[in-house]
Amino acid sequence: MTLIPTSWTLPALLAAVLLGDVALSIKPVRFIRDCLHSVHFPENWWWSLLVIKLLAAGGLIAGIWVPGLATAANAGVIAYFLCAAVGHIRAKATGSAFWINCLGMLVLSCVTLALSFL
Repeated sequence: MTLIPTSWTLPALLAAVLLGDVALSIKPVRFIRDCLHSVHFPENWWWSLLVIKLLAAGGLIAGIWVPGLATAANAGVIAYFLCAAVGHIRAKATGSAFWINCLGMLVLSCVTLALSFL
């Protein structure tokens, strides 16, 4: 396992997708709002998801140069989306948002870790 990504492209792509998610979540668009409601995530905690994703994106970008940081940030993103998947399954919210958004991001995060750091 390496502590610096073998290529900067996948961590940068994952960071860009996370930043796009943050941009769409500042004033949540309908599909994000519906997704968060479907898993019964309290609205007064939605801000925490923005902070988590901003920190993860920053860690992925900075980790291109700082050994271990992108690896840790990538692992955190995987943990985040594993928790999101569990939340969806427990709430029986396994519609398109679960399959496309949640599991899609989980796959992207896992592929990024596998191809960039292992």
